[in-house]
Amino acid sequence: MQNPHTNPVRSEVSPWRAASAAGLGTMIEYYDFQLYGVLAVTLSLLFFVGENENAALLSTLAIFGGAFLARPLGGIFFGWFGDRHGRTAALMVTIIGIGVASAFMGLLPTYATLGLMAPALLLLCRLLQGFFAGGEITGAATYVAECSPANKRGFFGAFNPAAATLGLSLATGVAGLVSTLFGKEAMQEWAWRIPFLLSIPLILLCVWARSRIEDSPRFQELLKSHKPEHSPISVILREHSRPLMQVIAIGFAQNAAGYVGVVYLSTHLTRTLKFDVSAVFWLVSVVTLVSAFLMPFAGGLSDRFGRKPLLIIGLLGYMVLVPLTMWVASWGSFVIAAIAVAISIIPFIIVQSVGYPLYAELFPTRVRYSGISLGFNIATILGGATAPFIASWLSTKTGSSMAPAFYVMAAALVGIIALRSVQETSGRALAD
Repeated sequence: MQNPHTNPVRSEVSPWRAASAAGLGTMIEYYDFQLYGVLAVTLSLLFFVGENENAALLSTLAIFGGAFLARPLGGIFFGWFGDRHGRTAALMVTIIGIGVASAFMGLLPTYATLGLMAPALLLLCRLLQGFFAGGEITGAATYVAECSPANKRGFFGAFNPAAATLGLSLATGVAGLVSTLFGKEAMQEWAWRIPFLLSIPLILLCVWARSRIEDSPRFQELLKSHKPEHSPISVILREHSRPLMQVIAIGFAQNAAGYVGVVYLSTHLTRTLKFDVSAVFWLVSVVTLVSAFLMPFAGGLSDRFGRKPLLIIGLLGYMVLVPLTMWVASWGSFVIAAIAVAISIIPFIIVQSVGYPLYAELFPTRVRYSGISLGFNIATILGGATAPFIASWLSTKTGSSMAPAFYVMAAALVGIIALRSVQETSGRALAD
């Protein structure tokens, strides 16, 4: 009888190589996708001329959220594509699409040139980014899980969120460098385009790396014994609705807390608390850079102690540290604010690094790509798309800079409740 705690498939693809190639694409995805959020204040003044500062920023953040509406469509398409034609083929298409959309964004005329067509084209580029991003990190999580030994899936699975975090750090770092080199005036006029256009060489590098990896052994073995599912989404809704709802609930908490803690935090520190823009860019970049290198260690801890305990600790950390950080930052000292931000990143490290391996373990191989993509992308709409907008709206309507912290606390509580229904998955063989 087969031991359920051992992986019956001996991987022919090095997990190090698989995690590196998959992670590189994830890094570029998050660089491209989050760059818009990092530059939201700058873009609001270029694409929404004539509105007051608050209205322009809210309109810009609404487009940020609009990209998430396309993610489930991309998730459904690339989940189907990846479950029928292979993980690597889908991952090649997604990363090229994201890069092209980002490059076009860097070439867009502004409101001063095209009027209302400018924000319309900005929205179109974001929708295209969202469509392709819908299949990227979920496909990468699927691929890495299927190429990793059972007792190391948490460690190697954490390479994807680590790479995503590196993408965040790269986006804020590049924005900060461009702002420092060219100054505020040039940044507002033309230099904002540079970070978007840098996606072109990054995409070429990723295409080269992904062209050198084979498909996962689990998917190859599945093709030998079974035909690919004709309609993976139907199978998920009919047979795997429970794990789908678990991914949606946990993913909502992961996204809502993460986006307020990273994307909105930059806006909060610069616009609400009036700290220097370049200094905030560098702070967020350095903190996220350090956190990326700590994620594999958090993933490794989940291999030893379990996914559920680590995730619950991380979500509880959000409930305590986010409001504490926003309160301390309001004191007016940038040094104290920087220390608080550095401490508040701990829950982000835990939840991001452990969440993705867990999602991959909840579905069988024949519908894994589709299951993760559908559940996680619905979660990004509920949590990620709305979080910066809701945080900014709450702050504006209540007049309190602390209001977004209560939203984070509520979102984290949703994730904790959902985890109560999840069975521990660490160390177990993936279902076929």
